[in-house]
Amino acid sequence: MRLILPIAAILALALLFGLAAGHDWAGPLEIVHVLGGADDLRARLLRDWRLPRVLAAGLVGAMLGLGGAIFQGVFRNPLAEPYLLGASGGAAIGATVALLVPLGLPSSLALGGLAFLGAWAATVLVLAVARGSGAADAAGLLLAGVAVAAMLGAARSFLMLALSDESVSLQVVLSWTLGGIQTPDWTGLAGLASLSAFALCMSLPLSRGLDLLGLGEDQARAFGLVADRFTARAVLVGAAVVALAVAYGGLVAFVGLVAPHIARWWVGPRHRALLPISAATGAALVIVCDGLARAVLPPAELPLGLVTAAAGGPFFLVLLRRRLRA
Repeated sequence: MRLILPIAAILALALLFGLAAGHDWAGPLEIVHVLGGADDLRARLLRDWRLPRVLAAGLVGAMLGLGGAIFQGVFRNPLAEPYLLGASGGAAIGATVALLVPLGLPSSLALGGLAFLGAWAATVLVLAVARGSGAADAAGLLLAGVAVAAMLGAARSFLMLALSDESVSLQVVLSWTLGGIQTPDWTGLAGLASLSAFALCMSLPLSRGLDLLGLGEDQARAFGLVADRFTARAVLVGAAVVALAVAYGGLVAFVGLVAPHIARWWVGPRHRALLPISAATGAALVIVCDGLARAVLPPAELPLGLVTAAAGGPFFLVLLRRRLRA
């Protein structure tokens, strides 16, 4: 409870930065006028274009932070991250197929459904490879995830080259795989918000099981947890969360690694508090990074995945160094 106000303040500051940042920066008075309901052209542009994008970036970041916390709990590995463990890559393959192949389905349904199937299949594959090779510890899972992610990246590139034609812009698909928040209309934003709230509600019941898994599978079974069944359910939920983020934001690396670590510094390892705080932290991180992506090289816009990778890569190396020294 004591962290509600600080977290709310951080999110509010991130939202204000996101509203201000861009090719044409908005001043504090302009933001006040926008939020106060001003109806001039400048206010309408900020309210109808930039504000929905900022809110969408926050929701995508929340799903990445939440997915990262789930995967770190399932794998009992603080270095686990949806991008490194193949979940994001699997979701990207499914989404690439949805973007390039006419399936006769609504685009939003095809994109979300295939992204979910890809994320779930990739995560299950990582578990199977690690256990089949007898290396189901944290290091083995990480190595299996990196290998699977590399293969998925190659498969995605092949699909992009093989399936694109004159009717499909390869540049659009490529820019999507590099990560980027597409500005939704208010109806699309409401749909994303509803799905994100549902994902959070599905994730919170995993808290006790994730806490028990942290004690080891034997201890978890002693407390009555059916570890294999719970792991399968947690992987399914984690894959759905990651697929939602990938479907709306493309491949955005390292947010799922960084956000749970920052949240863990604040609230400790108990997942009942860790999951929502990881979501809030991820939301703030992606809002800020998306603002930087719009503002660093005007009038061009950097891919969001490039910004998060530039910030998250060194963070990962520091964590890896500390873990190897432990």
